[in-house]
Amino acid sequence: MNQYLDIIIRSAAVYFFMVIALRLFGKKELSQLNTADVILILLISNSVQNAMVGNNTSLWGGLAAASVLFTINYILKKLMFRYSKFSDFMQEKPEILIHNGNLDFNILSKLNITSDELKEAMREHGIEYFKDVKLAMLEIDGNISIISGTQNLKQTHFKRKHNHKNLSGLN
Repeated sequence: MNQYLDIIIRSAAVYFFMVIALRLFGKKELSQLNTADVILILLISNSVQNAMVGNNTSLWGGLAAASVLFTINYILKKLMFRYSKFSDFMQEKPEILIHNGNLDFNILSKLNITSDELKEAMREHGIEYFKDVKLAMLEIDGNISIISGTQNLKQTHFKRKHNHKNLSGLN
């Protein structure tokens, strides 16, 4: 078999494996990176490199693998945008964590989100009590969004990434 066709097949297989694995482990894991998670990502990337390119360590082999990954990602994004059922299959739905000050303990338990994590998200944006939260949601990207207040609604976002700097400058 052509060495570049082999790289294309291997890279596609690794990509789809990673999509399935991340889907199974859930969105919460993506947004909350700690030291162990960073180590895991580095080790996974190192372990799948050889699975994608095999013995071909040339520049062209690496570029072929990267091109396949970008192409598959682009196609999946287009399919998710165009077909809502495919998007629903690929992504989880947002989950309501707090509604009008009431915590949904079933959802919190299912998602393995502790009250301490919610309190941290609230403190990040100056909210002290659960009763002051109008709506808190775990978004599809794994971040917790919080809307607080009764008359003057104020939306805040808590990025569930440790030591994360918001590049847009918005809080």
